[in-house]
Amino acid sequence: MGYCLNAAQADQVLSALRKDYRVYAPKRFPKQGRYSDTDVIRYAEVERFGDIVWEVKSDYPAKEVLSPIQQAIFYFTEDEYRASKGPTKPILILARPCDINAQHVQAKIYAGNGGYDDFYYQRMREQVHFAMMECGGGDDTCFCVSMGTNKTDDYALALRFSHDGVSVQVADPAFAPYFGGMPQGEYIPAFVEENELKVEIPDLSDKAVRQALKKHPMWKEFDKRCISCGSCTVACSTCTCFTTRDVCYGDNPEVGERRRVAASCQIAGFDQMAGQREFRSTAGDRMRYKVLHKFHDYKARFGDSHMCVGCGRCTHRCPELISLSATVNKVNAAVDEIKADLAKEGR
Repeated sequence: MGYCLNAAQADQVLSALRKDYRVYAPKRFPKQGRYSDTDVIRYAEVERFGDIVWEVKSDYPAKEVLSPIQQAIFYFTEDEYRASKGPTKPILILARPCDINAQHVQAKIYAGNGGYDDFYYQRMREQVHFAMMECGGGDDTCFCVSMGTNKTDDYALALRFSHDGVSVQVADPAFAPYFGGMPQGEYIPAFVEENELKVEIPDLSDKAVRQALKKHPMWKEFDKRCISCGSCTVACSTCTCFTTRDVCYGDNPEVGERRRVAASCQIAGFDQMAGQREFRSTAGDRMRYKVLHKFHDYKARFGDSHMCVGCGRCTHRCPELISLSATVNKVNAAVDEIKADLAKEGR
């Protein structure tokens, strides 16, 4: 069933939905951006149609709804502890196809870590429904088509926004009553078929190639360029690394809460062990780890797709203008070089 709503009608539907759902969408926060007098667009609850930012990509991904940067996981006293409460209402998230596909990646990580299901993620994910925001092609950092994440059928609603209103396809019959009395109209969702930016995924199936790639001098470049700030992973649609932190209340160290806090493999000390030993002590080592994890390790473990969804937010947020797509192209060139060298050696 399809509908064509003007802005006033869209507000009516949104108001009805908010009685039963917490509705999240990209929202503009004026003068809260990285630099002075700049805005930031991130996911938050929306109250009216005009709150929804649909013309440009959000600075931060939809994952922040399900796995916030800081999240209380339990509260404790000297005698007992109590798990934090989950959502009391189901959640509707307006997201582009790449962000919806990113949640498929996160679900595998949170549910496939040695057979352990992450309770805090699962209780959120079970409450989530997606409204797919049709994408006009993204910007010059997007490469979702190269990653195969430009399309999805995992949505309850599909939405095509315009300055006059929104066209809606209702895929889940449970949402049909919210559109009662609204003008019907034919609408078939369209997906991005081509990005301005194209990325060729390197073939890393050969173990000898992978071993040589880890030692390739291309990674040394990032020792000078990368400042190890972690902005790329905070903005990433699929990164899941976190640490825990205890917050004590007042002067009593035995009363407080334990929080899960987003962490980054790109920050120095992330992998520090007893004796102050680090496995990846340089920015280049950390960049190598991230890139190979996104474009080999995840797929080697879970088998169906790469971890990167091509949203381009890491490139957009990097203060040193390091491009992930350019880095992957450098990996491709290095792989070709390594294969040629191995062929000369008869391997």
